[in-house]
Amino acid sequence: MTSPIQGLAAHAAGAELLPYRYDPGKLGPQEVEIGISHCGICHSDLHLIANDWGLSQYPFIPGHEVIGTVTGLGADVLSLKVGQRVGLGWQSNSCGQCEWCTRGMENLCPVMEGTCLHRNGGYADRVRANARFVIPVPDALPSEQAAPLLCGGITVYTPLRTHGVNPSSRVGVVGIGGLGHIAIQFARVFGAEVTAFSTSAAKEEEARGLGATHFVNSRETKAMREVAGSLDFILSTANADQDWSLYIQALRPTGTLCVVGVPPSPMEIPAFPLIAGVRSVTGSPIGSPYQLREMLDVAARHSVRAMTETFPMAKANEAIEKVKKNKVRYRAVLAN
Repeated sequence: MTSPIQGLAAHAAGAELLPYRYDPGKLGPQEVEIGISHCGICHSDLHLIANDWGLSQYPFIPGHEVIGTVTGLGADVLSLKVGQRVGLGWQSNSCGQCEWCTRGMENLCPVMEGTCLHRNGGYADRVRANARFVIPVPDALPSEQAAPLLCGGITVYTPLRTHGVNPSSRVGVVGIGGLGHIAIQFARVFGAEVTAFSTSAAKEEEARGLGATHFVNSRETKAMREVAGSLDFILSTANADQDWSLYIQALRPTGTLCVVGVPPSPMEIPAFPLIAGVRSVTGSPIGSPYQLREMLDVAARHSVRAMTETFPMAKANEAIEKVKKNKVRYRAVLAN
């Protein structure tokens, strides 16, 4: 008989998390059960708790930046071993048969399953997922710093790789927070010249320490105009409205603005500079299992780390409040 999984669940939109246990049922043939040591708190968790996206079903346990060890294997799982340290991100399953899955782009599967969307996630002692989405974690990565890479890290890594960032690239990173501080590090690893954009002048020293060559206070219109036509790729990680025309103007011909942070208002983009300079605007969601494996390997070999503040799992509500108030620099992680 399967023992119940114990976690912390929201029972209504915006409610505080309370102890909750559920019977996970029999382990499926392609499933893996993970005993959780760490789980990052992502802004997506806050949106799901509050039902901001209209997708949440209660009660549910949030959490999708999981690090732990394999405690159970389905009969068909041959790729992992009991006791192995693994990670699980936003996605826990896909159909495996559609055009996108067969092209190794499982994160675009139209019936993909989220780790904590319509199922229970990682603010718990255990969690389950399809083995294809359970990724071995390199020994060199400390668990508390690896956990945020499984959503925050892959969210910035994938577009940098997809758009071919390399030593000839001039890259801008907008927002030096939970996503941006990781993006600067990966862009540096790829050899790019990095310009950090922030509304906080106090973050300049930290941005340069992470690998940025240049820093622009985005509140200063003069400074924004001075970088016009200088960047090949701009990654916007901030969840805030921007003067998008200034970032379009900052692009070189054929340059790309990629959005991974969700601004609250619709984006207003001027058409003429897109047409005149063959510039483009795009977005990017998480990444495939292959990209997750590659990202963790790159992070391990090149010392990319999330800056974290760790809280006991039992104090998840306190940690969530600190995240809401932007008082965590830069990622909160729960530890069992």
